[in-house]
Amino acid sequence: MQFSEKKQALLGLLADGGFHSGTELAEQLNFSRSALWKQVNALEELGIEILAVNGKGYRLKSALELLNKSTIINNLTSATQQLISAFDIHDQIDSTNTSLVALSRDVPESTGVVCLAEQQTAGRGRRGREWVSPFGSNLYCSVLWRFQDGPASLSGLSLAIGVAVIKALNAHGIQGVGLKWPNDIYWQQKKLGGILVEVSGESNGPCSAVIGLGLNLHLSSDEASNIEQDWVDISQILGSDHKISRNDLQASLLEQFFHVISHYTEQSFAQYRDEWRLYDCMQGQSVNLFVGKQVVAGTVLGINDDGLLLLQTQEGKVQCYASGEVSFRRS
Repeated sequence: MQFSEKKQALLGLLADGGFHSGTELAEQLNFSRSALWKQVNALEELGIEILAVNGKGYRLKSALELLNKSTIINNLTSATQQLISAFDIHDQIDSTNTSLVALSRDVPESTGVVCLAEQQTAGRGRRGREWVSPFGSNLYCSVLWRFQDGPASLSGLSLAIGVAVIKALNAHGIQGVGLKWPNDIYWQQKKLGGILVEVSGESNGPCSAVIGLGLNLHLSSDEASNIEQDWVDISQILGSDHKISRNDLQASLLEQFFHVISHYTEQSFAQYRDEWRLYDCMQGQSVNLFVGKQVVAGTVLGINDDGLLLLQTQEGKVQCYASGEVSFRRS
C-alpha cells in the first residue's frame, strides 16, 4: 500500500524529527488546520507516533530516514542496475516475500524484481513467527530471480545469501556478526535478522526464487516487547555515536544479493561454503533442533559440504539434517 500524497508529504516534513508548528505545516502543505489534524491522526492510526506539544507543534518520536529509490539505485554498480527489471518501495505491505511469490505465479517469467517496504503488516520468520515491523526503522527487502535449472539446483542458496549479508554489514563497519544455520543473522547469540527463500517451479525446469531479508536497524524496547527470543539491532551494535544510512546499507545488501544470485548454479555453494563456516556461530553449541514435531538435542558440528547441518546427538551419533530450526540450549 502506498500512502496518499498528503500523508507522504506530511511524513516527509516530519521525518527530520524536529518540531514543526501546525501553522508552518499547514502553509507548506496547503492544508487547513483541521485537514492537518486529520492527517496527523491518520498517520498515528498506522502506528507512526507523533508528539504534539503546545507552543512547539508536531514532531515524530524519533527521526526517520525514509527509503529513497533514486538514492539506492545510484549507489549500485551499473552492472547490478542492469539486472533489475522492476523496483518498488511500499509504504506498507503485508509481506515483501508474499508480494513477489504472487508475482512469480502470475508472471512466471519475472526476474530481477526488487520489493522494499517501510513497514510489513504480516512479515514472518521461521515456524510462522511474526516479524516485528515498526514503520521506517528496519529493512524489509525481497528479490525475485528466475533460474534456468530446477529447485534442486538452489541447494545452499540461503546459506550463500547469509554470506552476502555479512559482507554488506562488514562494509559498513558492523563487525562480529555470525550465521545461524540455516538462515538467521546473529550477533552474540541474539537475532539481528532473518533470511527467507521461497522457491517455485517444475522439478526439472526453470524455477523462481524469492529471497527475503528482514534486518533490525532500530527497535525500541516497547516495539520489541512481543519478540519471543533474544534480539539485537544495529544501533545497539554500533552505539549511539555511529549512525548508519538505511539507504546506503540497503544498496550494499542488494549489490551483494545480485552478485550471488546472478551467477548461482548447482555447483555454486562450494564457493561460499568455507566462508560460511568462518561465520558459523553455532559450531560446538548445545542445541535443540526442531524438525516438524520432533525435537532432537545435540551438539552442532558445523555443516557438511552440501550445507546440511551436522549434529551429534546425545547418544553420540552424528546425523545430517536438510531442514529444521535450531535453538540454543540454555545451561
